[in-house]
Amino acid sequence: MKGLILSGGKGTRLYPLTFTSAKQLIPVANKPVLFRVIESIRDAGITDIGIVVGDTAEEIKRAVGRGGQWGVEITYIPQEAPLGLAHAVKISQEFLGDDRFVMFLGDNVIQGGISPLIADFANSKYNSQVVLTRVDQPEQYGVAQLDEEHRIVRLIEKPKDPPSDLALVGIYMFDPYIFEAVNAIKPSWRGELEITDAIQWLIDQDYNVYPHIHHGWWIDTGRPGDMLEANSLVLEELKPTIEGYVDRDSEVDSRVTIDQGAEVINSVIRGPAIIGKDTRIVNAYVGPFTSIYHHCVVENAEISRSIVLEHSEIRNLDRRIEDSLIGRNVTLHRSPIRPRAYKFTIGDYSNLGLLGEGGH
Repeated sequence: MKGLILSGGKGTRLYPLTFTSAKQLIPVANKPVLFRVIESIRDAGITDIGIVVGDTAEEIKRAVGRGGQWGVEITYIPQEAPLGLAHAVKISQEFLGDDRFVMFLGDNVIQGGISPLIADFANSKYNSQVVLTRVDQPEQYGVAQLDEEHRIVRLIEKPKDPPSDLALVGIYMFDPYIFEAVNAIKPSWRGELEITDAIQWLIDQDYNVYPHIHHGWWIDTGRPGDMLEANSLVLEELKPTIEGYVDRDSEVDSRVTIDQGAEVINSVIRGPAIIGKDTRIVNAYVGPFTSIYHHCVVENAEISRSIVLEHSEIRNLDRRIEDSLIGRNVTLHRSPIRPRAYKFTIGDYSNLGLLGEGGH
């Protein structure tokens, strides 16, 4: 089997962060989401992986390389424009050949990995298997309808009257018959080749399309709130380690990871939290549910339920930062008027002096 990761989207819902960076490289619990996807595929026993890339191709190539750090082989497949998930499959046919494959959206995080799914599909005669999960508001998702034999019979995008609460997760398994489907369908009203249309074509042609019901959490990290939720969920499951320096005046609880070269001076770290390599936390309160990436400084400040990317500095703030996503090379410092709390989504290379009353 092979793996196919889709990483061609522009990430407009995460602006301004994605003006200067690929959305798939934004870290969750200090590891880029794309790296987590690669690890999930590798851990399922697949080492031949294609990555469909778009405008951010060069940045992704620099970050991922040829895959040696994971023991996999990476092939890059350029997509000239975001013309749909089925189009991504279509242009990947030369790479995929006659192999069965798993297709994984590069901005999704799923609890427990995909090894059970791979094993389920590998031991079956299914032509396709689609990962589904139960959701509270199915009208906001693509939804699958199943028959009495547990086969998928219909896919409906954001139905007003959902036939089930089973939503598509963004992980799909296919055999080579999918290429017949992607070549048979027409673009949707959006001008894209939709993967749901391709799967429906398989169903209508009497191919075997079955669900795999995922019972853990799953997050599409396409929005700032989703990214923060994924960060919290992954931090909850992170095995804590202390490799950096913590002085005797600091208090660090048992659910905290401090990476090599990091320093915690006269500070409190409440877990779950992670402090990246060569980051300095001085006279600060960090956490819970907070990730501070590599080469940052947090000094004389409080921050909780937030993500801070590399080479950023937060200094001398009188009020707490909370529920925030702060980009790379950002500088935050105090200005004279004091709000009660701060909440940010800040793009890379920003420099803010904080003014105004009552921000939240």
